[in-house]
Amino acid sequence: MAQTGLKVVLEPIVSLKKATLRFGERTLWEGLNLSIKPGEFVAVLGPNGTGKTSLLKVLLGLNELVEGEVRINAELPHRGNSQVGYVPQQKAFDRDLPIRGRDLVHFGFDGHRFGFVRHDKRAWQRVDEVIKEVGAASYADKPIGLLSGGEQQRLRIAQALLSKPGLLLCDEPLLSLDLKSQFAVSELIDSYRRRFNTAIMFVTHDINPILGMVDRVLYLVGGKWAIGTPHEVLTTESLSRLYGTPIDVLHVHDRVIIVNANDNGHHHIDKQPLETQT
Repeated sequence: MAQTGLKVVLEPIVSLKKATLRFGERTLWEGLNLSIKPGEFVAVLGPNGTGKTSLLKVLLGLNELVEGEVRINAELPHRGNSQVGYVPQQKAFDRDLPIRGRDLVHFGFDGHRFGFVRHDKRAWQRVDEVIKEVGAASYADKPIGLLSGGEQQRLRIAQALLSKPGLLLCDEPLLSLDLKSQFAVSELIDSYRRRFNTAIMFVTHDINPILGMVDRVLYLVGGKWAIGTPHEVLTTESLSRLYGTPIDVLHVHDRVIIVNANDNGHHHIDKQPLETQT
């Protein structure tokens, strides 16, 4: 952290400069400049196949840029970075899977990374702490396959918080959840951010459950990108420019709805409002 006079300047936890990701001849995005400070909530939006999850993998040290540079706390991304937590997409477990919710949370431990062995007492104490933090204590001892999607996702969040990360990467954490669970999971993540000044990168197709929490939006389309506040990026002018085709952005009762203006039916895209219908 640097100081300029009486003003405190927070150093970015995420920094991408002129970053380009390409697989073969296919460019997902190029020239991306992005800086995220501690405590900032950034939503990552755009159609399928535009590199949203791939961006998270770059920050996890799983994908490498072909051009530009990326830093996490001024260091190169690498696997097993305790400063980075990861919440994956919601996927159903087999109902007969013989592990408890707290076992799933404990799987997030990596002995060399956190200094714990698998059955270390301190590890289980930390598991108990994060389970309570996410409000999952009442069902943590039940088989994971018998829990609801929202309950399972709370436990995945608990797993991601084991190391008290400064950056939390969330890859479609609301996918397949009912509306009540979407808001509950979103509020849980936002509450943790506010308590511990954690930076959030939140990949989603529907910004509406988190719209009131988001500081900035990164929108990826066809190799191009835009970054700014929701009011700057989620506009007819901005998205029409990105897509290269007329796009209508509608604001209805504090909800954002995006449609392809060339679609005569003007279909309401509610379940996936950031996927343009053609």
